[in-house]
Amino acid sequence: MSSDAVTNQAVTAADVANLKNNTLSSGASLASDFDNFLVLLTTQLQNQDPMNPTDSTEFTNQLVQFSQVEQAINTNQKLDSLVQQQFNNALGQAVGFVGLDATYPSAEMPFDGETPVDISYYMPEDAHKATIYIYDDEGNVVNKQDVSRRSGTNKFTWDGTDDEGFVRDAGTYGFAIEASDASGDSIKNIQTIVTGNVDGVESQGGSIFLLVGERAVPLENVINAQQPKSVSSGSGSDSSDQEDDTTTEDEGETA
Repeated sequence: MSSDAVTNQAVTAADVANLKNNTLSSGASLASDFDNFLVLLTTQLQNQDPMNPTDSTEFTNQLVQFSQVEQAINTNQKLDSLVQQQFNNALGQAVGFVGLDATYPSAEMPFDGETPVDISYYMPEDAHKATIYIYDDEGNVVNKQDVSRRSGTNKFTWDGTDDEGFVRDAGTYGFAIEASDASGDSIKNIQTIVTGNVDGVESQGGSIFLLVGERAVPLENVINAQQPKSVSSGSGSDSSDQEDDTTTEDEGETA
């Protein structure tokens, strides 16, 4: 399932509320103005000169204008209903993400205390050295490992253990990938993407969010979603680095 299936959050709960409030305010204002108009019309008719009656053309034109405004407000009420329905549909479709593994850009990852976490990152150029640092919620480094130095998209799987091999408690962990070229200069613009299981859906500030671990992820940030993978044991690993090792061994045998 892709977030494209949901209407890109063009309509939010705040939009729906604002539209409703504006329509209700317009309707109340029209009703008040029309009441005042009727009072003025009645008073003027009661006090008109019988020998020179008031021309009804002006009153008729004003009544027509009131009718046109009323029709416009009624149209707005119907549009409000359509907007509300659109938002409800988006929220209903977002519920379909619950139970799936969602992938989204982030420098934080949810860990449930058991399931390894997949991290994808994009290296803009080949690096001489690349290291991932994993932090707890207090900013302490709990694990660091060398990762693939290849340019392009790479993948690293953290098994939830620290530097001493102990499994960390469930929670949200931050991470950063630091890389440098052969000259020792830092490589910038390394993009990171994580995957986490969606526990629920909520609306905040008028936008729809997916609940992943302890974090609320904007629905529009979700790249894709899929059925959870089966839990596999093992230490943190980088698939691209494993390929690097295999290549090195092959080259050694050839030499």
